[in-house]
Amino acid sequence: MINKAKAIEEEIIRLRREIHQHPELGFQEFRTAQLVADTLQEIGGIDIQTEVGRTGVVGRIGTGDGPTIGIRADMDALPIHEQVDVPFKSQNDGVMHACGHDAHTAILLGVAHLLRQSFADEGEKWRGNVRFLFQPSEEQWGEDGISGATAMIQDNALENVDAVIALHTSSLSPSGQCSFWDGPTLAAADMFDAWIRGDGGHGAYPHQGIDPNFILSTVLSNLYAIPSRYISPLETNVVSVGAIHAGQAPNVIPKEVYVNGTIRSMDQSIRKKLWAEVERAFSLAESLGGSYEFKLRKGYPPTINDARVNGWMRQVAREVAGEGQVIDAPMGMAGEDFSIMSQKAPGAMFSLGCYTPGGGGHHTPLFDIDEKALHVGAAVLAETARRFVKGELG
Repeated sequence: MINKAKAIEEEIIRLRREIHQHPELGFQEFRTAQLVADTLQEIGGIDIQTEVGRTGVVGRIGTGDGPTIGIRADMDALPIHEQVDVPFKSQNDGVMHACGHDAHTAILLGVAHLLRQSFADEGEKWRGNVRFLFQPSEEQWGEDGISGATAMIQDNALENVDAVIALHTSSLSPSGQCSFWDGPTLAAADMFDAWIRGDGGHGAYPHQGIDPNFILSTVLSNLYAIPSRYISPLETNVVSVGAIHAGQAPNVIPKEVYVNGTIRSMDQSIRKKLWAEVERAFSLAESLGGSYEFKLRKGYPPTINDARVNGWMRQVAREVAGEGQVIDAPMGMAGEDFSIMSQKAPGAMFSLGCYTPGGGGHHTPLFDIDEKALHVGAAVLAETARRFVKGELG
């Protein structure tokens, strides 16, 4: 399979560059979805359904009965102005594929090529089906508060799917390296908005009122103490403040301070404890004479890799990429709505290293990847699915 994937490497790269050049934000992936549908049509022999989860595309191939494995790729970009100087630089000002979703989509189209050929060559040995899940809007929620994974599930994209697999590129890991981890591999990603309120007043007479900036200093010290003093050091978690807004003049004490941030965790019980502890830190405002308002925005749950499904891909990666290119390591504290799909069906996601010199990290204007690693990801996903539908996996 690695040789077959290598043979279509240039096509995978071409598709990735075409998508990269025309990035689209969540639930706006109209051009990308059309490219996906057109490419699946050109491959032939794949049943195609569009407008799944609003702008998603689903492809189906197989016997029509037996077990089904889903393979997921996200298609959306980010509101970032690209600073990478390449011939296929984004043509949509202020929008950029800065997280590798262009690569994910191109890889899955490559997988469709490979599995269509496999079905043509050995279809009589297939005992099941493959479902290609081209998902919109992983990076953001729609106005109704749901992301692309939930939208696709609502449109029955995962109905009767017995397992679901995916990959995520890593611009910081050695090119071609495949990282696997059983259990929690990406974090729950929750956010909060909070307001600390006092009286405000003249900067020359702070003693005459309640200063919310002063209260904030106490709140912040307690917020940052949560991971080390209120949660066990054996539990992975992060509390970070992203924005603080207060006042407009140097001699005016504001009435209110606005704070927002993120809460990350790997365990559901720890996640709930963090929610309570973060709000408790803001409640200290009351003991200092002020008041507070706290709003929690629950995000994606932690991505938990099913050990059995993860084991299928790990074994395949050892064979197609080489033993030296496979490591065991969690993916980190970022969040992923693949976690929602893996709650619907046993699932696993692995990390594909795509480091290239000079490339920036994820969600930065300088994000870049080594395209020579993409065929490795296609081979791992395609061979895992091929063995699944032939009943060769334990």
